[in-house]
Amino acid sequence: MTALPHQLDRSLVIQAPPATVFRYFTDSARWASWWGVGSTIDARQGGRVFVKYPGGNEAAGEVIEVTPPSRIVFTYGYVSGAPIPVGASRVTIQLTPAARGTRLTLTHEFAEAAVRDHHIQGWRYQLSLFANLVADESHGDAAPLVDAWFGAWAETDAEARTTALGGIATAEVRMRDRFSCVEGIADLAAQIGGAQRFMPGMRLVRDGDARHCQGVVLVDWNAVGPDGQPRGRGTNVFTLAPDGKIESVTGFWR
Repeated sequence: MTALPHQLDRSLVIQAPPATVFRYFTDSARWASWWGVGSTIDARQGGRVFVKYPGGNEAAGEVIEVTPPSRIVFTYGYVSGAPIPVGASRVTIQLTPAARGTRLTLTHEFAEAAVRDHHIQGWRYQLSLFANLVADESHGDAAPLVDAWFGAWAETDAEARTTALGGIATAEVRMRDRFSCVEGIADLAAQIGGAQRFMPGMRLVRDGDARHCQGVVLVDWNAVGPDGQPRGRGTNVFTLAPDGKIESVTGFWR
């Protein structure tokens, strides 16, 4: 390979642990879910890297180094030869643990500055897609978690309510709405008990799908009285911790 003096650097945090992120560099099915149907990767030294973009353009290269679950290095170029041929550039992806999950650092090295600049927007876009894809695998099935949250608000036994919250929320969980400004499971459990005292028999029911994007879940709900009649409706915004538990909730009545 010729000298590669020009490099493109990008870094972002993905809402998932390093081992989950790294699977996308060792599993062709996950690799293809990122790049496009037909894309493959053979994650061993000398293994083939192949990308088949949805528009039909193809790129390929060879794995130079692989160190699970933290680092992979491979060459990259285009089967057509333009703007660079196969093997004419080098991509290094490094994963390190971060407070919100995993920090991905990408370095793409090129022989020419103009070719580097040609790839800047492409990597900005592709890594954004990647962050969403991995976070969806980690947190995308949020409906059961949300339903358990609403179930805890209907639990009348204080001890059972505290236990339920401990199974789905972080110890420092925060709750904010027009009637709540509390932090921690104990304070939240007591707040729920107060709500039950003044609104006996009231329960919240999820209305529609739980919509997820990179650790944030948006859910509409209906408030139903003990007679089964609607009493109000609203929307909750859930923020999830990297381990999948609920970190904070902001509620909006409508």
